[in-house]
Amino acid sequence: MTARSDDRAPAGNLPRILALPAILALALLVVPLGGLIVRAEWGTLWADVTAPESLSALTLSLVTGAIATVICLILGLPLAILIARARPWLAAILRVLVTVPLVLPPMVGGVALLFLFGRSGPVGRWLEGIGLGLPFTTAAVVVAQVFVALPFLVLAVEGAVRAVGVEYERTAAALGAGRWATLRRITLPLAAPGLVAGLVLCFARAIGEFGATALFAGNNPGVTQTMPLAIYTAFNGSGVGQGPAVALSLLLLVTAIAVLLLVRAWRPGSVR
Repeated sequence: MTARSDDRAPAGNLPRILALPAILALALLVVPLGGLIVRAEWGTLWADVTAPESLSALTLSLVTGAIATVICLILGLPLAILIARARPWLAAILRVLVTVPLVLPPMVGGVALLFLFGRSGPVGRWLEGIGLGLPFTTAAVVVAQVFVALPFLVLAVEGAVRAVGVEYERTAAALGAGRWATLRRITLPLAAPGLVAGLVLCFARAIGEFGATALFAGNNPGVTQTMPLAIYTAFNGSGVGQGPAVALSLLLLVTAIAVLLLVRAWRPGSVR
């Protein structure tokens, strides 16, 4: 008799003792979010979200996040393709450099940006000389968001392009297609799921940025105060009330869940 395969067999073969730490880990991730939901004042949730201070922070986050995502696409897509098609040793170096902002504390990124673009920085002095001071402006919010979000797009697209391989590109070249035609008609369409996933993750990271923005752009309502900064300000006793702060926190949570669902929908082989 042929043994019938069981999709649950791998899980059944695991030691049962692993269930306890696994449940505790899941609880550590989920229970705090549940506490946020319980704390929400549902009766005034809509009013809190639509309060002028909340709308200002929400609008600023969405606008700067969208601009930062477009900049990440323009700059990150070529870099991702370069890494994917570079020699292994060069690709490894470039991948490490791109990953550094992911492992750095966001505050360190803010300090680095301030030292570079501040009035005493090499680029900052030049910008001040032509009347384009950058720190503590809305443009500084965008720069901080690009700094922290760019690696998400680059790594996602680089992995997708590398997974596609070069066989189709070589076939297109053998049939007479130029480099731009191959990129436009072969490489990018095949890597489209990774590109979309990278864009969505990039946007989500941009609107959730806090540390680098706080140091480099400041916390000026209507100018540099994004949703994370408004939430932080509220729970420190100023700015918007705690009701709107909780409402904005829930809004960010819903955004994160939507991002994960969208990314999963674009994964190759995902369950429909």
